[in-house]
Amino acid sequence: MDRSLIETKILADDSGAISALAWPFAVPDRVGDMIQKGAFAGMKLPLPMLFGHDQNDPVGVWEVAEEKAEGLHLKGRLLVDDLPRAREVRALVQAGAVRGISIGFVTRKADRRSPRGRMITALDLMEASLVTIPMHPGARVTSAKDAVCALRYTAALQRAMAQLSRS
Repeated sequence: MDRSLIETKILADDSGAISALAWPFAVPDRVGDMIQKGAFAGMKLPLPMLFGHDQNDPVGVWEVAEEKAEGLHLKGRLLVDDLPRAREVRALVQAGAVRGISIGFVTRKADRRSPRGRMITALDLMEASLVTIPMHPGARVTSAKDAVCALRYTAALQRAMAQLSRS
């Protein structure tokens, strides 16, 4: 199975919801591989959300996948109500310790790219993992920022109120 790490700014809200651009089509990853639009056709959902490609460490599910002009978008959720490990991973994501997504797939068809890498035109997507070390420079989370921003704003307000009460 091939694995590709994707750089992103993953954020998860308190419910564990995550939405991301999981694979940008126009930019190669750091080993030179590119995936063509249409290559993800026929993927089966829900897709396992693993931590670090560990098949013994599922932490959630990707429930929606959509190929758009810029790349593959995934929406899913960490199973924070059911799995203690998912709550741990959510905390790592919210703290910024986990910033990457890595997809695990089986290549069905690919052509060599010059000077290096492949243009993958057909694949079977097996899973998408949250990882600590990202590889693809163009991926990004497309939502769930509001909850994290609200938490930071609340913490800043609490610090300011504590300082005012000391004065």
